[in-house]
Amino acid sequence: MIKNTDEESIIDLSRPELYINRELSLLAFHHRVLAQAKDEKMPLLERLRFLCIASTNLDEFFEVRVAGLKQQVVVGSIQAGRDNLAPQEVLNRISVISHKFVNEQYTLFNEQLLPALEQEAIYFLKRDEWNKTQSKWVRDYFDNELLPILSPIGLDPAHPFPRILNKSLNFIVSLKGKDAFGRDSGMAIVQAPRSLPRVIQMPIDLSEYPYGFIFLSSIIHAYVESLFPGMTVIGCYQFRVTRNSELFVDEEEVDDLLRALEGELPGRRYGDSVRLEVADNCPDKIINFLLKQFNLTKDDLYQVNGPVNLNRLLPLIDLVDLPDLKYPSFIPGIPSRLSRDLFRTIREDDILLHHPFQSFTPVVDFLRQAAIDPQVLAIKQTLYRTSSDSVLVDALVDAARSNKEVTVIVELRARFDEEANIHLANRLQEAGAHVVYGVVGYKTHAKMIMVVRREGKKLRRYVHLGTGNYHDRTARVYTDYGLFTSNSSIGEDVHNIFMQLTTLGKSVKLKKMLHSPFTLHDGLIERIGKEANAAKQGKPAHIIAKINALTEYKIIQALYKASIAGVKIDLIVRGICCLKPKVPGISENITVRSIVGRFLEHTRCFYFLNNNEPEVFCASADWMTRNLSKRVEECYPIEDSDIKKRVIEQGLQLYLKDNTQAWILDNEGNYSRLVSKDEQVSAQQYLLKKLAEKS
Repeated sequence: MIKNTDEESIIDLSRPELYINRELSLLAFHHRVLAQAKDEKMPLLERLRFLCIASTNLDEFFEVRVAGLKQQVVVGSIQAGRDNLAPQEVLNRISVISHKFVNEQYTLFNEQLLPALEQEAIYFLKRDEWNKTQSKWVRDYFDNELLPILSPIGLDPAHPFPRILNKSLNFIVSLKGKDAFGRDSGMAIVQAPRSLPRVIQMPIDLSEYPYGFIFLSSIIHAYVESLFPGMTVIGCYQFRVTRNSELFVDEEEVDDLLRALEGELPGRRYGDSVRLEVADNCPDKIINFLLKQFNLTKDDLYQVNGPVNLNRLLPLIDLVDLPDLKYPSFIPGIPSRLSRDLFRTIREDDILLHHPFQSFTPVVDFLRQAAIDPQVLAIKQTLYRTSSDSVLVDALVDAARSNKEVTVIVELRARFDEEANIHLANRLQEAGAHVVYGVVGYKTHAKMIMVVRREGKKLRRYVHLGTGNYHDRTARVYTDYGLFTSNSSIGEDVHNIFMQLTTLGKSVKLKKMLHSPFTLHDGLIERIGKEANAAKQGKPAHIIAKINALTEYKIIQALYKASIAGVKIDLIVRGICCLKPKVPGISENITVRSIVGRFLEHTRCFYFLNNNEPEVFCASADWMTRNLSKRVEECYPIEDSDIKKRVIEQGLQLYLKDNTQAWILDNEGNYSRLVSKDEQVSAQQYLLKKLAEKS
């Protein structure tokens, strides 16, 4: 163990081999999600759910990360990252890993999940197995539900290759013969309606199984000839194209961000192509034709044995009412201290909620009470992501209509939620709320609510601060912390952050909180450095951080230096981690683990031993460049002794003891599932038993 010395100053911490590529690390996380689907100890329908999640994750990876790399290559960028991999080299590695990933997905689906589902009488009826009665039902479905809305397009000079929507299900049909006008193009495109489900349940009295399903693609395959009367269908092959889904808005030239984004959203469906998925029985001639149409190469081609959109199987899980094949249900707990008068309770003590083990309802109640309380004068809130029918937005609308001063910071550029956020921004404005869109060039990612209430002759601020979004649905599946407090210093800090977001004033020094892009980065560097100095003096030094991603170069270097100095560093990083632990002489005091379980780990909390007077923070920010320098984020101290103890024990130490859902990162950048002969510890299961109620 290197504890001090001048060695620290001569060690080159910029060496590429000390850093893991960001995109490859993200792919490794997706593989850990897929491993959940492979785990035979998991409930069967939950394995299917994880397969769908892995597929959705990979879609977004191509839409955003691969698309960005391809753009870099197009403009001739050869700039390498800290790992010294140029964009094209990263793309080459992604192609190899992703092809293997997709093959694993379909092998798992066809060879394990489908047979296991059949054993539970959940059956996908194949075309060659339909009896006469089933065939008639399917034909009726085709005639009544599909045929009226299908628009097959024969390809010829007057009918060029159509624009294909991002991730939509399509069929390329090979034809023989002439149509009514004597044309003989040989090919046509059939686009499946996006409004219809990809999996259709057949009535139980016809299917012969309690749960009999048919793929929409099978129905189209079966009766595609009906779309081309007088012609012969030689072949019909499903395909799907993935497109660049990033939105470009020139923020220096935009006068109205909302209107600019509204103009850009339709184009997302037709961005540059980045991936082509086709049925594995599609002939090479047709594949080459499609690749040419989408300006893609063989490296971008993924041939699959099954539906090209596995993520569209997700609704099936809710259609099957077999509780034994799913996780046991539970009722999120509500702390007994929470009385009907939330303001009185918060005045007495800070309250910490740990979702989804504890209910999100108190957050909703907090806003609802504020909306109807005559003593409440003003409400301010940030909204990054929320549900389209959010009960929180309902409460804000009610408050605005009750003539309270309601100010909402809506982040219009929350990726893939832009359209929903534009809608809710318009709704809030119509109700009389003040709506602003944050700061141009900086996404507002902070999670804050502030309620200003008149109590006697003074005004008191009540605050909610979170690590996750104000989204009542994701609060059931994401682990997050939410803190209620009436601490005057925290309230003043939150007030000043809101003032920064809505006015044009200069940054004000906060009393308790850290925030990006001003003090959070330097505050973390300072605290990491303090632990390093303590270790050099022979004092105990320890850092624990639970985050979703670690990519920020200066933070990684500071952690390396602290490790060299002798600081014990335990990192719980769910997703991307660009730091390499256990490198001799550099990071041998650093451990990195990833927890992948029933719930998506989303809490961000940090612990610094601080000369045996621990500092504990929760935050909306990960340790990423974008969070620390290009976003507005909040990081708040946990000062109540009981809550601090709880965060340390349940939010950090418990996850370091988890030996059932943990993956360990080695010094080569590879993850392996932790295998332990000790008594099994699952952090999520413990928290369910400790904080939630049985259904």
